[in-house]
Amino acid sequence: MFKVLNYINGELIEPKAGSFLENYNPAEGKPYSLVPDSDAEDVQHAVDAASLAFPAWSAMPVEKRSAILQKIADLIDRDLDQLALAESIDQGKPVKLAKVVDIPRASANMRFFATGAIHFSSEAHITGQEAINYTTRTPVGVVGCISPWNLPLYLFTWKIAPALAAGCTVVAKPSELTPMTAFLFSKLCMEAGLPNGVLNIVHGLGPKAGQAIIEHPHIVAISFTGGTVTGKKIAATAAPMFKKLSLELGGKNPNIIFADCDFEQAIHTSIQSSFSNQGEICLCGSRIFVERSMYNRFVEEFVLRTKKLTVGDPNDEQTKVGALVSEAHMKKVLGYIELAKLEGGTILTGGKQIKLNGRCADGYFVEPTVITGLDAFCRTNQEEIFGPVVTIMPFDTEDEVIGYANSTGYGLSATLWTENLKCAHRVAAQLKSGIIWVNCWLFRDLRTPFGGMKQSGVGREGGWEALRFFTEAKNVCIKI
Repeated sequence: MFKVLNYINGELIEPKAGSFLENYNPAEGKPYSLVPDSDAEDVQHAVDAASLAFPAWSAMPVEKRSAILQKIADLIDRDLDQLALAESIDQGKPVKLAKVVDIPRASANMRFFATGAIHFSSEAHITGQEAINYTTRTPVGVVGCISPWNLPLYLFTWKIAPALAAGCTVVAKPSELTPMTAFLFSKLCMEAGLPNGVLNIVHGLGPKAGQAIIEHPHIVAISFTGGTVTGKKIAATAAPMFKKLSLELGGKNPNIIFADCDFEQAIHTSIQSSFSNQGEICLCGSRIFVERSMYNRFVEEFVLRTKKLTVGDPNDEQTKVGALVSEAHMKKVLGYIELAKLEGGTILTGGKQIKLNGRCADGYFVEPTVITGLDAFCRTNQEEIFGPVVTIMPFDTEDEVIGYANSTGYGLSATLWTENLKCAHRVAAQLKSGIIWVNCWLFRDLRTPFGGMKQSGVGREGGWEALRFFTEAKNVCIKI
């Protein structure tokens, strides 16, 4: 069986203990490769390499660092088909989706921060006739980047690109469920001429390899994307050590639809925001609130279109919804559907595991599911499900729906649909979410800050926010 390898100090190596984990293809429900079960010894090796590489990498002219990262972006573009297929096999998403979203965005991440670092500047202030103050920004040192399984290469590069561009060296851990594109990425780094030790990729389990990264005293900053429960554990370890923390966590995002919206656009995009990537995106609008005057019309059309979504083999061009990432996650999603029934919900479509024929007969497929009749404050509407499951509820007033939208412990994103610009501004101002989309969804400008409020995270990623996170600011005051 094929072995994924760690990438440490410019080499592809097995874990020191020689232990591996089975890596499953979720569409087939079968293991297809082995991933390192790394431990603290492997993390120490990576930290040693990163520490040794830091002085030269941080001192390298930013234009030269930029050129290397741009080369990596070029190689990602060259290997689009191979990387997209690997992403699909690992995660279960349709290959077509990986080709148009995941892999192009990974390349864009590398290219954006490669060029952004060149233009990243600090400020100077003249204090009357008495002094000049200027600010320097220097890379913080060795940093830890831990990325999730739902958008493997997309979010992996979202973290390491600004860290490397800022002049930091990195110890990174991708999800043990989806290691393949990070492994292929390590080969591209070698081909691009990334100096040894600048990026180190340690594969393995969160409680083992991940925890070793978090608690290592020479790793001075942690950037993590994943579940809120895990984020709390990371904060509990890292905060007393005074590490810089960036935590992008879970979401239970509202999708608010006013009666004056562009109906076709709202329906079309709401289907996407509900079921893209099998609903395994932290930004999916899993709670849909519809103004009562058009509630019945919206529900009828939404259910009709949901039933037409093709659930199937990720390799099939016609497939819209692929496999969930693991059997355990599938069972979690199905468990929430059963909970919704107990809480009084009505399943209008979906709600069951799908058994396909052929190679995907044992895969982890769940029907896109639409639920009505639930209270806005029940567990189904308060807890993150992270699957192809949405609830739809009516509302009468702005204040009512704002209360519903803000009622969860999460505050990552929100979407609202209205042709009334004043209404859009009013509602957006009162929503406790870090990202607000008006008449669109998942439209991202990489220059803008990304992150959530409440239990959806701490800090912001994207643009200058990311480069600031991976640097330390120092003020120098010179008396005139």
